[in-house]
Amino acid sequence: MLIKTKKSWELSENEVTNEDLFNKRRQFMKMGGVAAMSSYLPALSWAAADHLANQIALAPTTRTLDEKLNSFEEITNYNNFYELGTGKGDPVKNADELNTDDWSIEVTGECDNPGTYALEDLINFNDLEERIYRMRCVEAWSMVIPWTGVSLSTILDKMNPNSDAKYVGFETIYDRSNPLSGQRSRVLDWPYREGLRLDEAMHPLTMMAVGIYGKPMPNQNGAPLRLVVPWKYGFKSIKSITKINFSKTQPQTSWNMAGPREYGFFSNVNPEVNHPRWSQGSERRIGELFRRDTLMFNGYGAEVASMYDGMDMSTNY
Repeated sequence: MLIKTKKSWELSENEVTNEDLFNKRRQFMKMGGVAAMSSYLPALSWAAADHLANQIALAPTTRTLDEKLNSFEEITNYNNFYELGTGKGDPVKNADELNTDDWSIEVTGECDNPGTYALEDLINFNDLEERIYRMRCVEAWSMVIPWTGVSLSTILDKMNPNSDAKYVGFETIYDRSNPLSGQRSRVLDWPYREGLRLDEAMHPLTMMAVGIYGKPMPNQNGAPLRLVVPWKYGFKSIKSITKINFSKTQPQTSWNMAGPREYGFFSNVNPEVNHPRWSQGSERRIGELFRRDTLMFNGYGAEVASMYDGMDMSTNY
């Protein structure tokens, strides 16, 4: 689904800095890009994998920012993905542990079309688009990332949630018999779980991403598909999704279970509500020397603030 209405924060692609690296994605296919990207792809049929690689590389950019993009190296080497380790460099170091072969997504709960879906059954590769979003971590660092994917709503519509569905829950990969290295620790109650209110999940900004920088999603960034919710703290954007569940009641979420005083269910970016152990008023943009002020809803308030009318924003952290 292409969203053509220009928003107040959208600018032309030519105004995005770091243009050399950004524009190379347009030339990627001419330089044998499909073959080079094949190692990133989950085990689709050859034809499906080839088509996905082409569509990711050539997806139109519909949402841009007048802010410098973080480099591919920064985005893929500085990560929180506790399944692959708690250090920022652990996910890229342990990325080969994540096996995306025969990937499937189990859909359950309050919907008309539950079942087990392959990646190509959920996502229409012809509808892929690139969106450049700010990403704000709850730890007060941030990035600007060019994601490739589709609006989550186009996926959830296929499942046809019923009138009892008020929330959508997600789970990441977890094999109890052979857990990933990070899952052998007790830092969280595995599997990793996250959730959204249904209206949040269906919002046009909420994205299911399958690529970054014109390439299929690297393992350390949550291959083969991950959630992107740009107005919330980054831990809400769950990686390597294997389960989706529609429910009447608010689902449990991993960081809220681990520290309810520190990590709320909503976790909208809010510079006026500090984390108990640090300020949220400013952030460190990876690659920059000086801190910058944090924006309410990470700068997407014009699009999403109306969903929280009447809520006490000091308590929905």
